[in-house]
Amino acid sequence: MTRPRILIGGIGNIFLGDDAFGTEVARLLAGRALPEGVRVVDFGIRGFDLTFELLDDYDTAILVDATRRGGPPGTLYVIEPDPAEPGTAEAPDLLVETHGMEPAKVLRLVAALGGQVRRILVVGCEPETLGSEEDGAMGLSAPVRAAVDEAIPLIESLVASILGEACKEATVHDR
Repeated sequence: MTRPRILIGGIGNIFLGDDAFGTEVARLLAGRALPEGVRVVDFGIRGFDLTFELLDDYDTAILVDATRRGGPPGTLYVIEPDPAEPGTAEAPDLLVETHGMEPAKVLRLVAALGGQVRRILVVGCEPETLGSEEDGAMGLSAPVRAAVDEAIPLIESLVASILGEACKEATVHDR
């Protein structure tokens, strides 16, 4: 049985306050022992790098990012967007930028380049503040800082679940 390949990608801008959530989670995860086939990368604002990494045939991509959904600051979300959503293969508004590409544009570009991500999970955190680069609002707010510590075991459990599902599927197919 081949182990699934999993990419954990931290996304965010360290100069925009809580937008650095994904990069901080990736930094901490990179220092932990993870199963074979799991790769952690801090993409920061390098959406183009993320695009090309996603072309490398991962079974699952877990993207970690600040995500406004209306909850209290520090709330964690696990979102599973449909990678085959209408419009993802076509990108008439697709403007290729080397910095600051949002995840939706990245996924549309991956599809436009002929790539496919089988499963996408987004671990999002409700930000308290997203400052501007002029504000120099570096550093996470207290609720988002606490959420970083909660996100680590959450992501590790997602990875364990994905690997467990792969083992079950392999057992069923081997019968």
